Amino acid sequence: MARYHIETYGCTSNRGETQQIEQALREGGHHPADGPESADVAILNTCTVLEKTERNMLARAKELDKETPADLVITGCMALAQGEEFQTADIDAEVLHWDDVPQYVLNGECPTITPDTETVLNGVVGILPIARGCMSDCSYCITKQATGKIESPSVDENVEKARALVHAGAKEIRITGQDTGVYGWDTNQGTSLLPELLDRICTDIDGDFRVRVGMANPKGLHGVREELAAVFAEHDELYNFIHAPVQSGSDDVLADMRRQHAVSEYLEVIETLDDHLDYWTLSTDFIVGFPTEEPTDHEESMALLRETRPEKINVTRFSKRPGTDADDMKGLGGQIKKDRSKEMSEAKMELMAEAYEEMVGHTSSVLLVEDGTDESLVGYDEAYRQVVIADAQERGLEIGDTVDVEITSHNTVYAFGEPVERAQVAD
Repeated sequence: MARYHIETYGCTSNRGETQQIEQALREGGHHPADGPESADVAILNTCTVLEKTERNMLARAKELDKETPADLVITGCMALAQGEEFQTADIDAEVLHWDDVPQYVLNGECPTITPDTETVLNGVVGILPIARGCMSDCSYCITKQATGKIESPSVDENVEKARALVHAGAKEIRITGQDTGVYGWDTNQGTSLLPELLDRICTDIDGDFRVRVGMANPKGLHGVREELAAVFAEHDELYNFIHAPVQSGSDDVLADMRRQHAVSEYLEVIETLDDHLDYWTLSTDFIVGFPTEEPTDHEESMALLRETRPEKINVTRFSKRPGTDADDMKGLGGQIKKDRSKEMSEAKMELMAEAYEEMVGHTSSVLLVEDGTDESLVGYDEAYRQVVIADAQERGLEIGDTVDVEITSHNTVYAFGEPVERAQVAD
């Protein structure tokens, strides 16, 4: 598993977020490194209380970028409020929300943050693991050794768990699992039960809530893409959001990774959702610098990125995991991986900025789910794109509220919005 180095600056709240990140990483089998130079990932949890603090954060980010040969992740208040400053300073880093850090550190492996299939209610967000294990055998992934094959509770059982979360106060249900796309393969003769489960949750449960589907590998989605797209189109309760990690744009590299899907199948999933949904978010992952990745393979990944234009992208440099087949492969040099990661990350930021720029001037229905900085609250619109309302608490808004918001601006990785009533007054 990954070795991580984490540094925290700022208030008690930031330190609390770091504790939660570390807890999730340790539950996923990761452990701290002796320092940034020996880490697989370095994490900088930032503060932005003063202008001097911002300068210090940028300086420390530049130092860490040079000190660590692996990935740098920047999170915390400055990442959320002024994430573009790190890109402007030419710092090669992933700028992420606190909640997204553990998933990123998994390095393309199946998520193991939830250790079992028990539900969790965190504020108004309910976590519903629908199964344990996966059906993949990726050559780089150590998680399979811990989780094994897919074990799927029945649709009825998962619906009842979702109902209990809603009755307990959940406004957002996050469907999770090592691979949600293969839910039910073990009990339904190799066909996913995910569309049926989502339809039942939306149809059978009374209440005002939304549902987000967690990571689903393209192979599992491909077989039920028509049924799944139809369910998304039918139910407003579902965020129009799919996280389908492609990992490479090269079929040769995908074969070496043993990813089970071809690029064409990934594209067919996207095309099907495009046919059914006018406004939706594609989230995907790329691993750069896999040991067998030639320059032409990297170019195929870059071309796929530009062709499909995902609105949310995780870019991770390959790092070896003990006991995996990829651990025995001769790796690429660190500078090669860093250069390829930088090229893809720059393209990623351009694509994400364009996606959020297109939102400006439009009105979205936003569910507020967490505190932001100062008086702000953070929520997600119909396509699970993050929206910040700067003075939400001052206006009497609370976590759990759903509000119509006009998008007024963006900060590359999230949007700013104002309640429609304010926009009307301003006109």
